[in-house]
Amino acid sequence: MVDTADTIVSSRALRAQADQLADPMPPLLVEAERVASTVAQGVHGRKRVGAGETFWQYRQFAQTDAYSSVDWRRSARSDQLYVRETEWEAAESVWIWCDRSASMEYAAPTSPCTKKHRAAVLALACGSLLMRSAERIAPLGAHIPPSNGREALRRLSRYILAEETSAPSIPRTNASPETRTSKETDDSLPPLEDLPRHAGLVLISDFLSPIDALTKRLERFAKRGLKGHLLQVLDPSEEDLPFSGRTEFHGIEEDTRLMVSRAENLRSAYHQRLAAHRAAIADICRHYGWSFTTHRTDKPPQLALLSLYTAISGDHQTNKGAR
Repeated sequence: MVDTADTIVSSRALRAQADQLADPMPPLLVEAERVASTVAQGVHGRKRVGAGETFWQYRQFAQTDAYSSVDWRRSARSDQLYVRETEWEAAESVWIWCDRSASMEYAAPTSPCTKKHRAAVLALACGSLLMRSAERIAPLGAHIPPSNGREALRRLSRYILAEETSAPSIPRTNASPETRTSKETDDSLPPLEDLPRHAGLVLISDFLSPIDALTKRLERFAKRGLKGHLLQVLDPSEEDLPFSGRTEFHGIEEDTRLMVSRAENLRSAYHQRLAAHRAAIADICRHYGWSFTTHRTDKPPQLALLSLYTAISGDHQTNKGAR
C-alpha cells in the first residue's frame, strides 16, 4: 500500500528541484528563441525533394517524368502539366557543444556580454532552428541519444546551464585577453564521444587552445566521418587589442602575468599571431570539408547564427543528395 503522505512529500521535493533548475532558464531560452525566430524569418528552411508525405511544391512536368507522377487536379487549372513534389523527411542528427571553460567568462568593460553567454545563446538558437526543421539534436558530452521537439531543446538547455552553474565564477574585470598554454585542461576542447558516422557536429568556442591540441581533437572526430561546423566567438578586445600604455596582461585559466610599458607596441605582432592561429583552424576545417565562421560579441548574434545555419543546411543537402 502506498503511503500518501510520503508520495506528497516526494512530489513536492521533485517539483521544488525542477523549479530550482528551471529558474535560470527563461532569460537565456527567451533570448535564444528570439534570435532563432529572427533568423527563421530570413531562411527558407531545409526542404528538398525526396521520399515523404508532406507536400512541398508543384513544378512543371518534364520529359524525364513518368506520367503517373502528374497531378491531374492541379494540371486541369492550366495548359501545363504539373508534378506534385513531396518533402524529404529523413532527419539528420546533430550534436551541439559550446565551450563553458573559465576563459569564456572574459568580457571587456564595454562588451555587451561574456563569450560564455553568447556561446550559450547561439548554441540554443541553433538547436531551436534545427528542431524547427525536424532534425534530431543532442548535447555533445552528455551521452544521450539525439531527439526532436521541445524536449530535445530543453535537454540541451539543461546540459548547458548545468555546466554553467558548475563552472568557476570569474568576474568581469579590466583584464586583457587571456592566454592559454599547453598545460590547459580538456575543458576548453570538445569532449570525445562515440557518435555514428556522418552525424553532424556544431562546436562553439573561442578556439584559443594550442593549435596542436585542437588539431588532434578535431582529427578524432573527422576520422569517424563526422561533419563539423566550428563557430569562433571572441570578445572585441581579443581581436583589436585596444590597450595602450602600461598594461598588465594576465591569464584566466593559467596563473600567468605579463607587464608591458607600451601595450600598443604589441598590437601588430598580436594581430599577426591571431590571424595565423585563425588561418590554421580554417585550414584544418577546409582539409576535412568542415565549415569555420567567426563572431564578435559586439555584433548581432543573428549574423553568426545565419552563417552557421546556412553552412549546416548546405552540408545536409549535399549528404542527402548523395544518398
